[in-house]
Amino acid sequence: MHGSACDVLSKIALIFLAFIAVLAMFGRLRFPGQKRLESARCPHCKRFRIGKGPCQCREGKS
Repeated sequence: MHGSACDVLSKIALIFLAFIAVLAMFGRLRFPGQKRLESARCPHCKRFRIGKGPCQCREGKS
């Protein structure tokens, strides 16, 4: 006996959600660079620092 349309759709939705959950777990393992990204910000103005020099908000102040 074949399943109803609602039963088939619910199985497809459940498989899709499980697949998305697995992708999210692998994404966290693969891209854990949030700490490194946060350290690239200036502690005073919270803008991203480009290069190794001081932030522009602190260039005029010594």
